[in-house]
Amino acid sequence: MRGINLKLSYGTQIIYDDACFNIPAHSKVGIVGVNGAGKTTLFKVILGQLQLESGTIIKDDENIGYLPQEIDFAGLEMTVWDYLYSSRGIDNLKEQLTNTYMQLTECSPQDEKRLLKKAARLQDRLDILGEYDAEQELLELIEEMKIDVDLLDMKVSTLSGGQKSKIAFAHLLFSASSLILLDEPTNHLDSTTKEFITNYLKNYSGGELIISHDIDFLNAVVDKILFIDKVTHKMTVYDGNYTDFKRQYAREMSDKENRIVNQEREIAKLEAFIKRTEQASATNHKLKRLGASRKKMLESKLAELETRDKTYKRVNMKTTPNREIGKVPLEVTGLTFAYPEKKELYRDLSFTLTKNEKFLIVGENGIGKSTLLKLLMNRLTPKTGSITFNQKADIAYYAQELEILDEEKTILENVKSIDYSSQELRSWLGNFLFYGNDVDKKVGILSPGEKARVALCKTLLTKANFIILDEPTNHFDPETQNIIGENFQNFEGTLILVSHNPAFVESIGITRMLVLPEGKILNYSKELLNYYYYLNTDLV
Repeated sequence: MRGINLKLSYGTQIIYDDACFNIPAHSKVGIVGVNGAGKTTLFKVILGQLQLESGTIIKDDENIGYLPQEIDFAGLEMTVWDYLYSSRGIDNLKEQLTNTYMQLTECSPQDEKRLLKKAARLQDRLDILGEYDAEQELLELIEEMKIDVDLLDMKVSTLSGGQKSKIAFAHLLFSASSLILLDEPTNHLDSTTKEFITNYLKNYSGGELIISHDIDFLNAVVDKILFIDKVTHKMTVYDGNYTDFKRQYAREMSDKENRIVNQEREIAKLEAFIKRTEQASATNHKLKRLGASRKKMLESKLAELETRDKTYKRVNMKTTPNREIGKVPLEVTGLTFAYPEKKELYRDLSFTLTKNEKFLIVGENGIGKSTLLKLLMNRLTPKTGSITFNQKADIAYYAQELEILDEEKTILENVKSIDYSSQELRSWLGNFLFYGNDVDKKVGILSPGEKARVALCKTLLTKANFIILDEPTNHFDPETQNIIGENFQNFEGTLILVSHNPAFVESIGITRMLVLPEGKILNYSKELLNYYYYLNTDLV
C-alpha cells in the first residue's frame, strides 16, 4: 500500500500535508502518533469513508477487514453465529454462483463465455474461502477464543461491551481478509483472549495495520511502524517494532534539536551583523553591501529553519465544589443484584464512604463493576438492599458511553459554564491536552480518546462534590493517563472510580479499595491493583 501526496484538513486544522508512505504487502504495521495526529482518520481514508483534498492511496489489497474502536451492533438482529459466519460472504457468493448457472441455461452464445468466466471466478473465491470446511473452521475459532457457546444463539445487539469486542474480533479473524485494520484491538479483551489474538496476528498470512496504545502488544505483533507527525503533518515508515521505532525516533529528535540549535546560532549572528550594518554610516558602502548580502542569507536560513515539536505547560488548577458534602457521602447496605435469568453478581454487599475520599472498585472483567455504578446512579434496580447518598451530594457521572457530550457542538461549547470565564475554560482544556484552535473542533469528528478527554474535563468542571468515573482511560496512552489523572488528584470532593489502570490510579491518589465479588474493603494496595491490571488487561 502506498500513500502519495496526501492532503487533508478539518477547517483550519491540518491533518496531512503532502504526506507519503510506502508499506510492502503482508507487512504488520503499527500506526502511531500523538492524540489527534490522524491515525483513525487514515483508516477512514483507506476504507473510503473519508475523502482526501488531494493525493491518493494505492491499495494492493481489495479484500479489507476492519475492527473499529467503537463496536455498534444496534439494530442488528442476526444471531452471533450468523454474524460470525457472514464475515466470509460464502452464502452470498453461492447465491451469485447459482444465479450465474441459471443465466447460462437461457443465455445467448455471446454471453456464454462471459458467464462461464464469472462462474469460474466465483468458484475460485469459494474454494479460497474454504466453502466446505468453513463451519468447522469457525467452530475451532470459537473454541480457541473461548467464546461461550450459549452466546451463539443470542442476538448480537444484546451483547455486553466485552462480549461485543470479542465477537467483533472473531468476525474479523474469520473473514480471511488479505488486509485487516485494527483500531485499539486490545481494549476490553481479557488476558486469555488477548494472548490468543496476539499469537494469531503474529502468524496471520495477510497484512495488518494496527492502531494501539498497548506497547507490549505492538512489540509482539508488528514488524514496521508508520509514524504520523502532528507537527509536520507528514508520515514516516520505520522498520522494527515499537521499541525499535522509539530508539530511532529519539536519535532523530536529538539530531534535529542539535541542527535547530546550530541554525538558531547562525541566524542570531546574521541578525546581529545586519543590525550593525543598518547602524553604519551611509557612506560605508562596502558594509552596506555586506548587510544586503547577509539579509538574503538570513531569509534563506529562516526558510530552512526546522520546527520543534510542540511542548505545552499544564496549569496547576483546583476544582472546589459548590458546597461541601456530609461526613458520610454514601452508604450501601445489603445490596443484592442479578440480571434476568443470570446468576447473582453480588449478595448482601455493604460499604460506606467517608468525606472526600477517593475510592477504587476492582475485580475481574464481567464481575459487575460498571453494573454497581449503574445501581448507584439508579439506572438499575437492586433485588434487595438500599443505596443512600448524603442529602448534600451533588453527583457527576462519567459513563463509558460518553452520553454527556453533544456531538454537534464544539469542545469549548461542550464544557461551557457560567462558573468559568472563556480563558479559564481554555486553561482547563489545556490540562486535558486541547490547545489553541483544538477547542473549536466539533466533538462529532473527534476520536474516542479525544471525546473521553472532553467528557472528563466537563465532569470535573461541574463543581460537583461527588464524582463517579467508569473506566475513564480506555483510549489513552500511558503519558495521557498520568496527565489526566493529575487533574483528579486535585479534586476536593469524594470520588468513586472503576479502573485497573496503574498509571491513572496512582496519579489520582486512591485511599481505599472495594474488591468484587467478595465485597472486601481494603486500604489501597498497588500490588493488588497491578494483579488486576495484569489479570484483565482491558486498559493500556
